[in-house]
Amino acid sequence: MTTTDRPATEGEQLRSRIAAELERTRARTALLTDAVDDDDLVRQHSTLMSPLVWDLAHVGNQEELWLVRDVGGREPVRRDIDDLYDAFKQPRKDRPALPLLPPAEARAYVRTVRDKVYDLLDGIRFTERRLVEDGFAFGMIVQHEQQHDETMLATHQLRAGGPVLDAAPPPEPRVRVGGEVLVPAGPFTMGTSTDPWALDNERPAHTVDLPAYAIDAAPVTNGQYRAFIADGGYDEPRWWSEAGWRHRVEAGLSAPMHWRRDGDGWAYRRFGRWSPVRDDEPVVHVCFHEAAAYAAWAGKRLPTEAEWEKAARWDPATGRSRRYPWGDEDPTGAHANLGQRHLWPAPVGAYPDGASPLGVHQLIGDVWEWTSTPFRGHPGFVAFPYPEYSEVFFGDDHRVLRGGSFGTDRSACRGTFRNWDYPIRRQIFSGFRCARDARPEEAA
Repeated sequence: MTTTDRPATEGEQLRSRIAAELERTRARTALLTDAVDDDDLVRQHSTLMSPLVWDLAHVGNQEELWLVRDVGGREPVRRDIDDLYDAFKQPRKDRPALPLLPPAEARAYVRTVRDKVYDLLDGIRFTERRLVEDGFAFGMIVQHEQQHDETMLATHQLRAGGPVLDAAPPPEPRVRVGGEVLVPAGPFTMGTSTDPWALDNERPAHTVDLPAYAIDAAPVTNGQYRAFIADGGYDEPRWWSEAGWRHRVEAGLSAPMHWRRDGDGWAYRRFGRWSPVRDDEPVVHVCFHEAAAYAAWAGKRLPTEAEWEKAARWDPATGRSRRYPWGDEDPTGAHANLGQRHLWPAPVGAYPDGASPLGVHQLIGDVWEWTSTPFRGHPGFVAFPYPEYSEVFFGDDHRVLRGGSFGTDRSACRGTFRNWDYPIRRQIFSGFRCARDARPEEAA
């Protein structure tokens, strides 16, 4: 048997997969940063966001810290810039005033770091310590960069200039989806202890026993949300929590972010282009308070995080929790609207192949979905590999979002993946679906 005929070992297969994921991810980063000139790269387009050039060098710095220095044990590439790209030391609003690497230097830096990572990847043994077991450290860096890519995509949405990004429109609906799905009472397995690249806040797997409840079969659409606006939903304090109403008044909220009146209807701005609001698309760019107010107006509530995950993962035929609503296999273009393949949510009914066994649609991709749950660790949580990834954010200040958006990469999205943000945030690609307690006759 020749060398080319010999079956690849598990280690070789993992190295090939890691290299491919690193390359695929960096290509997206390049697309997002090459799309604009240097002036736009260094400009802060919103105080909520970093300059794009900060994100670019930051992903390289994290890659250097974890892969070059820690995993590889190599000499630092640029120790002098560590503090500049420390997200905890440098608030976003202050980053434009820092002596950041200019675009050409930032690009050269991330290339140098990546070359060193490819070099050390060849000699890694994936069993020598927990950080590299199953390639975890490399998967963590892939996910970190993809998360910043989604953040940079949101920055492009906030840019004042004209369109610089392009993509094909999402597919049209293939099935009619509406109404609610009843989820029967009983236990299910939440979280994971086995997914090799799952992050610490997704672990460990544990049993959660829920009463019966109903959940929307699809995310709330623009058309449904327009009815809330037309009925005076933004003018009625009774639909809003005390904190939500206070924020609505102080921020002057009257519609989702990026919407404006257009004659008798509405238009929204997508990456520099205005178009009429389409009623059958999931509503996007709403904050938690807006989502909760709509749910109250509709006579419902937001689902808890556990309710969302059971609807997404639980298979009533086997009693097990799947990795994704459709099964354990990785997402394809037939399953979900992910990875910036399209630049807005797909209309409801566009992805029947991605539905859960219970018949709940578009749980993955399209829009991050607000839940009512504050961000905390699962029972038995252990911070790994550092508390700053998850643990420092635990508490009542943040609400959990689930499912991923059209801007989320498949590497940073699965049925257990948890996102979180402040309840007032809506520059993110956030939407929601509603839930309610099952009525006695339904639960019987």
